[in-house]
Amino acid sequence: MGNWYDHLATWPQVASTGIMMFSAVESRRLYRQVADQMRALIERGELAHGSRLPAERELAQMFGVSRPTIREALIVLEVEGFIDIRMGSGIYVTARPAPAADAPPEDFEGPFELLRARAVVECAIAEEAARLARPEHISVLDDNLARMAAALEDRRLALAIDREFHVIVSSIIANQTLNRFVGSIHDMRMTPYFEKLASYFENTETWRAAMEEHRVIRDAIALGDPAAARAAMRAHLDQSQLRLSVSFGEEPSDSTIPAAWRRVGR
Repeated sequence: MGNWYDHLATWPQVASTGIMMFSAVESRRLYRQVADQMRALIERGELAHGSRLPAERELAQMFGVSRPTIREALIVLEVEGFIDIRMGSGIYVTARPAPAADAPPEDFEGPFELLRARAVVECAIAEEAARLARPEHISVLDDNLARMAAALEDRRLALAIDREFHVIVSSIIANQTLNRFVGSIHDMRMTPYFEKLASYFENTETWRAAMEEHRVIRDAIALGDPAAARAAMRAHLDQSQLRLSVSFGEEPSDSTIPAAWRRVGR
């Protein structure tokens, strides 16, 4: 069948350098559009079973999108059964699968989109929680942190306790709409798509880091310091994004510690 690069000549966009590229994708749900283009190549047989895809960085350049967008697209294709991601080895095309029942719907948000939404809302929630928290709220947070410490090796349990922490912070404000929003956005992390993504990047050490970030948020709320609580929540979400930004089998492209994390003394 030949090298899969040979098939790129049929795609409409060619870079000014003469390098063949995939067609540029539009801004809405980029990762789904990238997944659609790659899936089409596989279904037409232009990406053969067993062939190895280029590295994540190269795919991002071909599509003209960010590496996180490529990462989200690849997870969709793996959940659907079109590719196999082998950490430290590469990304390989698998045999054509049966239709996947677990594929995310077309309007399903990717993890980076969710993190941006959480940064807007949960940072404000933490700030307000620091103004309103009472000793009984801090006791509930302390119990949550103690259970988290005992669950670091159980990814599913740690995820449930992580969700609970953020709902507890929201509940301090006593606004059911905010509680529903925070709960529902964390529930999305329990879908097959997010579970597959998490299987690559979550482990005992990442959960330990998240727990320590939660502790900084708790301390700022307990001190009644709204600015510190907001900064601590932003730092936690920044660090979450950095953890997800580790490439498949590659070194992170950006190891910079976010400014918000430095502001809370980590």
